[in-house]
Amino acid sequence: MADADIPAHGGERVAAALAARGVRCIFTLCGGHISPILVAAKRRGIRIVDTRDEVTAVFAADAVARLTGTPGVAAVTAGPGLTNTISALKNAQLAQSPVLLLGGGAPTALQGRGALQDIDQESLVAPHVKFLKQVRRVADLGPAVEEALAVAQEGVPGPVFVECPVDLLYDEKLIRGWYADAAGKGTSLPDRLLRWYLGRHANRMFAGSGRPYAPAARAVAVPEAGEAAVARAAAALRRAQQPLLVLGSQALVAAEAPSVAAAVQRLGIPVYLSGMARGALGRDAALQMRHARRKALREADVVLLAGVPCDFRLDYGKHIRRSATLIAANRSRKDARLNRKPTIEAIGDAGRFLVALAGRMGDAAQHGEWIGSLAARDAEREHEIDAQARAAGEHVNPVAFFRALDQAAGDNAIFVADGGDFVGTASYILRPRGPLTWLDPGAFGTLGVGAGFALGAAVVRPESEVWLIWGDGACGYGLAEFDTFVRHGIPVIAVVGNDAGWTQIAREQVKMLGDDVGTVLARSAYHEVVQGFGAAGVEIRRAADVAAGLAEARRIAASGRPVLVNVWLDKTEFREGSISM
Repeated sequence: MADADIPAHGGERVAAALAARGVRCIFTLCGGHISPILVAAKRRGIRIVDTRDEVTAVFAADAVARLTGTPGVAAVTAGPGLTNTISALKNAQLAQSPVLLLGGGAPTALQGRGALQDIDQESLVAPHVKFLKQVRRVADLGPAVEEALAVAQEGVPGPVFVECPVDLLYDEKLIRGWYADAAGKGTSLPDRLLRWYLGRHANRMFAGSGRPYAPAARAVAVPEAGEAAVARAAAALRRAQQPLLVLGSQALVAAEAPSVAAAVQRLGIPVYLSGMARGALGRDAALQMRHARRKALREADVVLLAGVPCDFRLDYGKHIRRSATLIAANRSRKDARLNRKPTIEAIGDAGRFLVALAGRMGDAAQHGEWIGSLAARDAEREHEIDAQARAAGEHVNPVAFFRALDQAAGDNAIFVADGGDFVGTASYILRPRGPLTWLDPGAFGTLGVGAGFALGAAVVRPESEVWLIWGDGACGYGLAEFDTFVRHGIPVIAVVGNDAGWTQIAREQVKMLGDDVGTVLARSAYHEVVQGFGAAGVEIRRAADVAAGLAEARRIAASGRPVLVNVWLDKTEFREGSISM
């Protein structure tokens, strides 16, 4: 179909709008309500990746959005197909991730009348998205998708939803025939009134659909902080003796990640990285600190939060001393003021703010003594971790395991984190290789993101080695997606930390309440489960087998086959007191 042609049906209009925006992949679980969208998108060269759970499709779209900076797209059927996505939608909302969810809907004339899978989808979805459109005319399908894709990226990014009722998606002749059959051929007054009503309804639905449709991608403006905020922040940093930067996910967008990293280096301020910002400076940047962040925040006289709110991850800002100058760079004014009113607000894109700030500052100030003291503290903690890694046990020490994995993973590795205790340990030890090579749920702390995130990462970064770090509890949410990995040739390397329990919860629960109820799992043979889906499985039960097991997993993945490594872990006290409130 040429851009100015008349689309054959509503599904083609949706596909045309997606293609005009450069969408390359739709994640989905099939359903009759959305079939025309999938078929039309496939014909336009858009890849269709079908999953085993709708929530996985949205998580995968979320990963695409985070890694590319452009909206990821998922399509699900009506009713239960949509309800299955809610956790992923809320996760994307709290992570400020631009995701477009296309949802099927019951026929427009039958909504609220007991049709199959007909529910009040607006009330269900509205709290979790920044834009919602329930389309009622075929001609409006394309413009609705165009608008949603733009809104997803504007201002504070987030998920958007477009409901596409089934009778808007199929071709007009078929739908008019369906309505004619529904009206029947009776001659009574009620029968004639029903035919008149349905005929008028169809006329309204198809009004304007005979005109050509030429989709256009709407430009999205990036919000930027004002010059006055940049100047005030620069002045504060020039006066600072012990400045500190905390860089978060919002500051790192794919197209600008290198310039943000360069700006951080030029500023010369010690930095802690969180969320998607992990890896922004590479593996061994001298300015990057990894440990004792609370203590550093207490000591700093100027704290710059770039794309990071004072939520539970920063102890609600209580460790930033009141006498310190607090600079908050954030697209969201609400987040900039959360729990602590900043001294200087820079409302706009945090990454661009850092670039502008570095340009105004000129050559980096000298903070050698301050950086040296933080680096010494880091080194001391690394020595402690080394000592913990040497502790021997019956199976595999998780600290030592991640030391080995950090050495084994390729320079092109992407790490996807999904779990509690095992993943928490990984976050201390694994060193992401570069910008946008670490994916975790974000502020919502959602378990179950792993399979979808890994799927999305592998689709947009096929040249990368994708490692899915799974707790044995978390893996239960997405283990069946190994079927998806196999069918679509996605060579993910999943590592399951098998300690037979929900260990992060059990630690504090047993200590405080004296009971492990609900926290005990089995040493399940997860590697055998994935073999049933056609993937490869590797089991590691002893420390001596770690290196060989990881090497085997990398070899299998390099051949194009997904693999799961089932690692039997020893219990450890590495993360005592890790419950967050």
